Amino acid sequence: MGANSNAPVIIKRKKIVGGGGHHGGAWKVAYADFVTAMMAFFMLMWLLNATTEQQRKGIADYFSPTIPINRISGGGSGAFGGADIFTEDSLAQSGTGISQPTIGQNPVRVEDTTDGEAAAVAAQVAALRDIEAVLMGAGGESMVSDQALRHIVTRLTDEGLIIEIFDLPDAEIFLADTATPHPITAEIAAILARLFDSVKNPVEIRGHLRARTILAVENPMWDLSMARAAQMRLLLEDGGLDPRRIAQLAGAGDRAPAVADSTAPRNNRIEIILLRSDI
Repeated sequence: MGANSNAPVIIKRKKIVGGGGHHGGAWKVAYADFVTAMMAFFMLMWLLNATTEQQRKGIADYFSPTIPINRISGGGSGAFGGADIFTEDSLAQSGTGISQPTIGQNPVRVEDTTDGEAAAVAAQVAALRDIEAVLMGAGGESMVSDQALRHIVTRLTDEGLIIEIFDLPDAEIFLADTATPHPITAEIAAILARLFDSVKNPVEIRGHLRARTILAVENPMWDLSMARAAQMRLLLEDGGLDPRRIAQLAGAGDRAPAVADSTAPRNNRIEIILLRSDI
């Protein structure tokens, strides 16, 4: 008994480790990552559904470092102190926005040319981009008012510099169903005439209209689109453009919509093309 009373007392404590198995927190981190990814995915799906093809193209061009970004403002080293301002209606509600002055669907190509031809193409492109920069205000203030800029997008293609002047849901460029221009249209035409005076390139004018839901035996859109193109010619000439530089007038009716919805007001537009003189 005496020996047992002197024996040391040993106390064993069982170590309990918390957070083991399915009671841990690691799965919560993984689940949070999954939820975040799904939220981003559904937001992307919503954006794809809520934007037009041209808007998506403009956004893609904006984030592409190899493509000139068409914006209302920006910097550059062009002759007029600005850089590219070609735009797509896609990117901004104002039309000039994410601007998108971007290279068009048929970008200028200089391959398969001699050094002299390549230099001529480069000179043409530089001159057209300078005009675009002055028009859109890439180096500072634009020549046109903010209200006018809402109606304008530009792009550079093999044809030359294409300037679109188009309707907005709350602002038309012509009185409805007529070839009578609104004052904002005359303002834009006068500024374009002054800009075009810095080069000698020929000019082409095309009229476009939105489709109507009511079909008629004779489509009035042909005559109206041509009448609007002719009216734009008069406005440019009134602004000082040499009539001999008008190379062609065309009325495309409602056959070449600018957006997927052929009845959208955005399809009511005038395209003024400052044609390249090297082709």
